[in-house]
Amino acid sequence: MNMFTQPRSVARAGDEKDGPSVDGMKHISPIQVAGETPVKMPTRRALAKQQTRAKVLAAARRLFSEFGYEGATIRDIAAAAGMSTGAVFANFSDKSDLFREIMASDMSSLADTMREAAGRGRGVEDCLQKMFAAGYAFYKSQLPLARAAFSVSWAPQDGPVLRSAPQVQILHDLIAEQLTLGVQRGELGQEAEIKLRTQMLFEAYLSNYPQAIFEGWSLDALQARSRDQIRILLAGARRG
Repeated sequence: MNMFTQPRSVARAGDEKDGPSVDGMKHISPIQVAGETPVKMPTRRALAKQQTRAKVLAAARRLFSEFGYEGATIRDIAAAAGMSTGAVFANFSDKSDLFREIMASDMSSLADTMREAAGRGRGVEDCLQKMFAAGYAFYKSQLPLARAAFSVSWAPQDGPVLRSAPQVQILHDLIAEQLTLGVQRGELGQEAEIKLRTQMLFEAYLSNYPQAIFEGWSLDALQARSRDQIRILLAGARRG
């Protein structure tokens, strides 16, 4: 107890309600403050801006999927969204800004999907296999968009920004988390080199997309290949 704390044993009955305190100031509970704080509703202009952004993003996703990153122009995206190019530029700085936002949204959803899949696994190898399978299934229905993402990710100007996006780091973290749990459970040795092995597993995961995009591999074929990759990459880290 310090000099600014009043003992409960001598507090007056009204102090814990709304009556005056010892120093004459009225005590207001946090609940009252929260209840009295007005909730600021979005303005009509803000709602209109949100709707415009949503229309532009939907149109851009559709055209990127159909024509690829290079083939979809801002003019085409604006026309598909039913608005002027000026309206597009009022919400996005350029085409790469548009594409990054689409990819960020997708990768956040992908991370949630992979995390949920890992929760159904048993052991580090099974968890990683389920994560990779969930990732391939996520993009299997929108491979043209995945192809556009690969194209942009290796472009000199936009590639580094896309590859270093926070959502990409989340995918790395999900893999690292499974390796860490494998060490804690005794499946992997303490010298598992988690950081390096995480990078290798992530690269293995990405390496199978060209087979799906350009060679039409089925989900079963992708899963079989990734299963072998995971088994080999974990072999050197297993205990015993």
